[in-house]
Amino acid sequence: MRRSQLLALIALGVALFLFISAVLARAFSVDGAERSAITALVQAEARGDAAGVMDRITNCAAQPSCRARVNSDVTALRRTGSVAILALDTSSGFSLTGSTGTARVAFTVGSSLPIVQCLRVRRAGNVLSGLRVELLELSARIPSNADCPARF
Repeated sequence: MRRSQLLALIALGVALFLFISAVLARAFSVDGAERSAITALVQAEARGDAAGVMDRITNCAAQPSCRARVNSDVTALRRTGSVAILALDTSSGFSLTGSTGTARVAFTVGSSLPIVQCLRVRRAGNVLSGLRVELLELSARIPSNADCPARF
């Protein structure tokens, strides 16, 4: 094999490696985006910011049932102090394309007892065009040792 062919194969291998690395990095970063979206939502909830919670849930302001749930949750869960995430189980594992699942978050606000809620989450798009996170639905508070319900 000629030296120029060998160098071309090496360059092709390096380019392929970099492309695959970029695709995988994009796929892994969606988990962090989901965590950030959920954290921002529970912070707004703890502040008593119903409008902020509704803004973070896709189409919530247009749905009377969602608005009612958010207003009820915000009234019941408003606390003073900083939010500390105790556990956050994201909605799905590794995926190169979109998926929909349920995330479970446990958090405290100040010195409160743990608060546990579930969220329906959609990971839309794909690694080539970009993945995005959409929060679809928020449950009421559930018992600390409970699993997320199938419907909420």
